[in-house]
Amino acid sequence: MKKTTLFLAMGLAMSGLASAQSQLAPEAQRISDAAIHADYQTYQSLQQRIHRLNEAGVPVRDYHLSKAQCWLDVSLHEYTRNDRSAFPQEAMGESEKLIVGLETKTTPLSVDTALINGAARLRPDLWARTQDLKLGSGFACASQQVACAEVELVHAGNEFNQQQWRHAKPYVQIAEDLVTDASESAAHCAPAPTSLKALPEAPACVPAVCTPAPEQVALSAQVLFDFDKYTPDHIRSRSRSELDALVARAKREGIHIEKLNLVGHADRLNSTGNKDYNQQLSQRRVQSISELLSAQGLVVSSSSIDARGDSEQVVACQTQFKKRAELEECLLPNRRVDVELTGVRR
Repeated sequence: MKKTTLFLAMGLAMSGLASAQSQLAPEAQRISDAAIHADYQTYQSLQQRIHRLNEAGVPVRDYHLSKAQCWLDVSLHEYTRNDRSAFPQEAMGESEKLIVGLETKTTPLSVDTALINGAARLRPDLWARTQDLKLGSGFACASQQVACAEVELVHAGNEFNQQQWRHAKPYVQIAEDLVTDASESAAHCAPAPTSLKALPEAPACVPAVCTPAPEQVALSAQVLFDFDKYTPDHIRSRSRSELDALVARAKREGIHIEKLNLVGHADRLNSTGNKDYNQQLSQRRVQSISELLSAQGLVVSSSSIDARGDSEQVVACQTQFKKRAELEECLLPNRRVDVELTGVRR
């Protein structure tokens, strides 16, 4: 490396303006447990940095913090769907750029949204509405929704390039809903007072009247796995959607998770000769879900993890099946991780 290049790189790093550094394993190497585990650790590390920024006082609804979270979420979403394009890495890079900017208090931070991985620019009308919202007086109340709407439009454009409209449509719908919610939030956004002296004196507040009691919430999901598998790539799509919906609801409704319980299971089949194999398999499944939830940013006060092997079968499947694959499919409900969380909605 030339001296001038070296000095420039050092200067950028010292000034806090260095570009994103987190790297996922190359696509061809995402087949080993070690590579996948390392990638989940990378996601978890970035999630922790977002959490620390919030702990340091950056509001959850801050445009740039929200955008960093949404970029990280779509990156992880496509990674777990085995997207072998550059999209997961580039989305992660966009997230980290914003994280670095917030950590170093760089101003101004850009409000532009990159069409990463050559994503198609779908729905120009929605892009125009997000731009109008960013320029409007009510943006302070709509910033979180605008940030995530823009990211989901890029997500949809990437899916359109890869698998056309059928796969892009769900993410376009998410973007539509977010823009609609943002417009409503902006319309009802009260202007900040120009002077504290102009405010009327606040009436005395009786806590029991002014502060509603937290609402207790219990959520659950059941995550089913392919036969003899335990990684997120082998979660059945319907139960993966159920798990993603649980996490999204907890974040959207501001639910403080007080307790997370995970219980892993395996079906009764075992041709390995190792009597403890199903117990180990259920342990791997429950650990995989624990890491996945952590990487998705689910913050919990306490957690309980248990693995019960093949001791709790919910279906017996004693019929004589003609094909082994038919028996394996019948036993699917036994290959599960039960997810239960309790918390409060404030």
